[in-house]
Amino acid sequence: MKNISHMQLFLDSLTNPKKLGAYRILSIGKVMQYAFLMIALLTAFSFGQFVNGGTDAIFGYSEIEQYAADIQWIVYPIAVVFLFVLNSSVYFIKVSLYALAGQFFVKPMKRRGEYRQVWRSAVFACTWATLLTMIGNLFPISANIITLISIFITMLFIIIAITKYPLTK
Repeated sequence: MKNISHMQLFLDSLTNPKKLGAYRILSIGKVMQYAFLMIALLTAFSFGQFVNGGTDAIFGYSEIEQYAADIQWIVYPIAVVFLFVLNSSVYFIKVSLYALAGQFFVKPMKRRGEYRQVWRSAVFACTWATLLTMIGNLFPISANIITLISIFITMLFIIIAITKYPLTK
């Protein structure tokens, strides 16, 4: 399982929640690579929105807009770093909270699973949530609706993954 590609992990995260239970034994390095690929995707999307929004959406005064246009070469790198750090923080907090919620299902389902294993499954289960967040920003859909759908899908995938964990003795 060490040689599994990121593309295969991505496809399985979208279509096969049963395999997420098996991915709990992947090395943390592979899981972190996948997490940072999702964060990079989200950051690229966020930066694209930032660039397309222009300075009008950020600044309200013409003098400040002109100044921002003059120093655009420095604003963009700072924006990329800021977006990456912000997206990383939010992503890992969400994954950790989903894993915590998933941990409450392990014992009632009579499965053996530690928090770190549920956390790894949650990284892959968050794929739909990440994509829905990006798609939701493109269309006039309420953020609350996108959030509720994301929570439902992510928790469903985590619960399905937990069903594939070994039974307790």
